[in-house]
This record gives sequence, C-alpha cells and structure tokens, in this order.
Amino acid sequence: MPTTPPPGKLLGSGRRADVYEIDEAWVLRREREGGGDAVAEGAVMEHLRGHGYPVPRVRPAGSRSDLVMERLSGPTMLQACLAGTLAPSEAGSVLARLLRDLHAVPAPRSADPAVSVLHLDLHPENVILTADGPRVIDWSDAEEGDPGLDWAATAVILAQAAVTGDALSAPAEAMLTALLAGPSPLTRPALTEALRRRGASPTMNRGEVELLGLAEELILSRRWRG
Repeated sequence: MPTTPPPGKLLGSGRRADVYEIDEAWVLRREREGGGDAVAEGAVMEHLRGHGYPVPRVRPAGSRSDLVMERLSGPTMLQACLAGTLAPSEAGSVLARLLRDLHAVPAPRSADPAVSVLHLDLHPENVILTADGPRVIDWSDAEEGDPGLDWAATAVILAQAAVTGDALSAPAEAMLTALLAGPSPLTRPALTEALRRRGASPTMNRGEVELLGLAEELILSRRWRG
C-alpha cells in the first residue's frame, strides 16, 4: 500500500494514474491498483535531468506506486494546440526535437552507443509547456533500447488519433507529418514492434485497436513516400 501522506485535491487522471495536489511546489502521481515502479521511474528522470533533459524534479515517496514530482505550470501541448496558441505542425516539430535530444543522452545501464533511454509514450498530453520551455512527463513506460522504437511509438499514437475521424484528427495528422518530415531512426521493424505493443496494451479498447491498421498505412505514406 502507498506510504505517502494522504493526497490532496485531485488535479487530473490518465489511463493508469491519478495526480493529486501536495502543495504549491509538488504533486503526487499515484498508479491505480498499485501498479508501476515509481522508484525506477524516478531514477530515470533524475538521470535525464542530470544531463539537461527537460523533466520535472522528483523526490522519494516511499512507495513503488507513488511518484512525488515538481508541480509544473502551463498547458499540455494538446491543450495549447486546441486553444490555438501552438500550431499542430510546430507541436510535431517539438516532439521530434524532444526525441532527438532524449536519444542523445547516454543510457545509464548500457555502454552501447546505439542504445538510448526510450520514453515510449511521448505524445502531446505528456508534454507540459512551461514558461521555461517544454517538460516531458509520464516516464512509466521508459526502457533502454533502439531509438527507432521511440519514434515509432510516438508516430503510432499520433496516427491512431489522426484516423479516428473526430475533432483531433486533423491536428494529429499535421503533428505526424511534421514529426516525420526530417531524418529519423524510424524503421519498418520498429514500426511493426510499436504497433504490436500498442495493440497489446491493456489501456486500448477494441475500437482503438481496430484503428491500428489505418494508422500503419498513414505512417507508411508519410515516412516512406514513393
């Protein structure tokens, strides 16, 4: 069971976790049903922050399901796009830069320069636009591996949103196009693996899984034109 003090006001909820207010400087993110490994996640974030990557500060919480982290002020990248203060194409370019910068950080457990820290869930709702620039949150899926898989994971998330046919489809497609506009380590095997992981995720419903085929076609058309 969590050993942190009882949380304060609920600030937000995602697919797997809830975020609670602690005070003006800190928040508590609590994984539901005791899942996750907050200790490992916090260690990854501190490693990245030590190399200048834009992540929130963290502090020990005494629980594998609780992560205490710096309270950030600003909209998510998605909120900024919907409010018209950030163009979707610019959002896609920022995501690409964040991926490149992330993969330039040495992996803490591997001496292989081809191995990087991977976020594996980098999308517009996991980027907070603060006064000091974008900050990347939610490192619960982080692992070390091929950077191409990280690019593929982000591309799949954006493409899946782009083919839903709702109000987010056009912005998501613009983000995807900008994400893939420049050089990247994305490969077809990495895309295949990202699609497999997305389809196997317990957070996906049946309708979302059924969109993955269309998402793949969209990515192929943007990444390997002609």
